[in-house]
Amino acid sequence: MIIAIDGPAASGKSTSAKLLADELSFLYLDTGGMYRCIALSVLEDKIDIYNELSLEEFIKNFNLEFKAVDGRFDFIINGDSASTKIRTNTVSRKVSEISAISAIRKYMVGMQRNFAKNNNCVVEGRDIGTVVFPDAEIKFFIIASAQVRAKRRQLELQSIGETIALKDILRDIKARDKYDSERSHSPLKKSYDAIEIDTTEMTVDEQVSYMIKNIKLKKNRIKQ
Repeated sequence: MIIAIDGPAASGKSTSAKLLADELSFLYLDTGGMYRCIALSVLEDKIDIYNELSLEEFIKNFNLEFKAVDGRFDFIINGDSASTKIRTNTVSRKVSEISAISAIRKYMVGMQRNFAKNNNCVVEGRDIGTVVFPDAEIKFFIIASAQVRAKRRQLELQSIGETIALKDILRDIKARDKYDSERSHSPLKKSYDAIEIDTTEMTVDEQVSYMIKNIKLKKNRIKQ
């Protein structure tokens, strides 16, 4: 079974997806984190992503692994842990541009489908229910107010030692919403059959409980 979870930045989808996967004993895949890994590598290696040959060579040599370390999901880029570095504000500002490039999305979608193949998996991102797994058995679309999402992102940045003004994070989140929703390739949008959840005033436990309730309802309908 594939459970697809989509939504804009800092809407709460990653946290709830991890907990949901744990609750169901499913695999968990953070596709947004995968694009962040690409963005980090592009920044560190100073890759010209609009040069077709440079991009092709970069993708060919890019090696991304996923590992469970002390109960946490860890991204390994070319042998080095990257889970903290990909959460910086610098990477956040670059990732929308990276994820809009067709060649990169094609490469990533292949990896994502291969990861979830023949597995029970909770997959979260921005185009999971519309592009990556359009036939997913259950789909959720997570939203929250921009102000609340900015505060969540600020707390996340503080946890890794970055102090950014809330107004600057709010500006970046609104810009990313616009970019992600209006890009020509795999834009952020709600699948027609996704269950929308507004997490603005919900705790993480409430989000996960609501998801599990809907999963059980869906399973019961299928049995009938």
